[in-house]
Amino acid sequence: MADVQTSAIRAWVDQLHQTGSEAPTIENALGVLRMVLALAVEDRRIPRNPCDGVKAPRRKHSARAYLTHQQVDELANVMDRDALVVRFLAYTGLRYGEMAALKVRDFDMLRRRVNIRESVTEVSGKLTWSTPKNHERRSVPFPKFLVADLAARMEGKGREDLVFAAPAGGVLRIATFRTRVFNKAVDQLRGLDGDGEPTTDWPRPTLHDLRHTAASLAISAGANVKAVQTMLGHKSAALTLDTYADLFPDDLEAVADAFDSAVEALAKTAADALRTDTGRTS
Repeated sequence: MADVQTSAIRAWVDQLHQTGSEAPTIENALGVLRMVLALAVEDRRIPRNPCDGVKAPRRKHSARAYLTHQQVDELANVMDRDALVVRFLAYTGLRYGEMAALKVRDFDMLRRRVNIRESVTEVSGKLTWSTPKNHERRSVPFPKFLVADLAARMEGKGREDLVFAAPAGGVLRIATFRTRVFNKAVDQLRGLDGDGEPTTDWPRPTLHDLRHTAASLAISAGANVKAVQTMLGHKSAALTLDTYADLFPDDLEAVADAFDSAVEALAKTAADALRTDTGRTS
């Protein structure tokens, strides 16, 4: 452990990056090493963690399709039975696996909150149940206009029943939903011709873009970074800012205007004081 140097770790990270490893892979590898060395510090095998100050490469975010309120409505309207899935994802920001794992007991209809306790993923055709990403439970609000549709979905179900179940029962699998339902609806709105070329300017969102849409709609509605972080279940506000930096207004003009107002107020106060002193002297 004592032979591990910060410069060597930084060179290792650079080598991973140069040989084609993606940023998330490097983040995970560096995170594991950081935890191992943190235990060594805790056991007093080494005085400090040599990973301190070493950063993984910045992630390159692919182009996202942020849908507007109108586009969310248009997409939902062509999906019939699964319209609620689209609206729920677009207005809560849940990951698909979190949504698919929701049970009746997870909803507080009076407070309009849904408690995220579990997530279900599909790997090689097999379902795996786990805690949410980052292993943190969270409570997410949902808008009032979804209440009636959610209540209808839960009618006649027990507390442990899935809310968003497949037509034949069981988990609404992401692979099936994406190919047979979501992508078909998007293609319909894009108006593909015989050659597969779009005839409209409707965007081509992925299923995960509904989560990005939720962030976009929340930010445009005035939500601050901490609120968006909590809604999306990000590990930190820094991650939220890094992911959606292009959506948060920089407000630089507002800062400059505030400086002007403060200086003008100071000058006015000084002028008033001078006039008062002059009057007293007279």
